[in-house]
Amino acid sequence: MASLKITYVKSAIGYRSDQGHTIRSLGLRKLGQSTIKEDTPDVRGMLHKVQHLVTVTDAAEGEDD
Repeated sequence: MASLKITYVKSAIGYRSDQGHTIRSLGLRKLGQSTIKEDTPDVRGMLHKVQHLVTVTDAAEGEDD
């Protein structure tokens, strides 16, 4: 299954609190931090909600970041 690399690039301060909770549930805590998640409909829905706060790229196979 495909993986996505999600990077937290803009602060959630000043936005609704549920967007901050979504960032947290994606495993992101600090600006500039990246995480790799499986490409599932659940993750896609969370990314749609916070698309203005994160950048998303395809994760390379075998990348352990």
